[in-house]
This record gives sequence, C-alpha cells and structure tokens, in this order.
Amino acid sequence: QVQLVESGGGLVQAGGSQRLSCAASRSIFSFSSVGWYRQAPGKQREWVATFTGGGRTNYADSVKGRFTISGDGAKTTVYLQMNSLKPEDTAVYYCNGRDYRGDYWGQGTPVTVSS
Repeated sequence: QVQLVESGGGLVQAGGSQRLSCAASRSIFSFSSVGWYRQAPGKQREWVATFTGGGRTNYADSVKGRFTISGDGAKTTVYLQMNSLKPEDTAVYYCNGRDYRGDYWGQGTPVTVSS
C-alpha cells in the first residue's frame, strides 16, 4: 500500500520560509507525478506544484517564484520550499502521488502564516 507522510508544517511569520517534506513508501519516480496541494479553511483544495519523473516542475501562478518543489537523492522524498510566505498561504498542505491506478494522498500538514 502506498503511503505518503508529510511533515514540516507550523507557524511562520509573513515573509518567512518553511520547508515541507513528503516521505513516500516507494520511489517518487515510480509515480507519473508527485505534487503538493493545499486547502485553506472554507475553501476547496487547490493544486500548488508538481514534480514529474522527467524532472519537470510546474507551479500555480499564486506561488510561482516563491515556492520550489524538488526530490531528494534517495528518490523517496519530495520537498516544497516555501519562501516569502503570505497570510493567504495559510492552509493544510497535502502531498499527492499519481500513477495509473489513481491518486494517493498524505494526511496533510498545516501551515499558518501570521501577518
């Protein structure tokens, strides 16, 4: 069974940085893509960033230039480096892995950005 475990969330001041980690139970390159989504209170879950097996990355316009998604050398962890955080980045952040069977989700890690 595929497991994705996020960590690294917490409270940070606006303008600060935070790094989220997503530990996968198998190689991240075994997925067609691995990504991060977020869900703010009272809002729908939204896509944030994606990392594909070919090394391509894509970002939502709202985070482009501030967030960076990357994989580790051991190929089992995906990171989301978040810089210049804004209060509107406050949300629960979820790791997603996708393959031909469907989507896998972690339990989420909350990030709160104080103004």
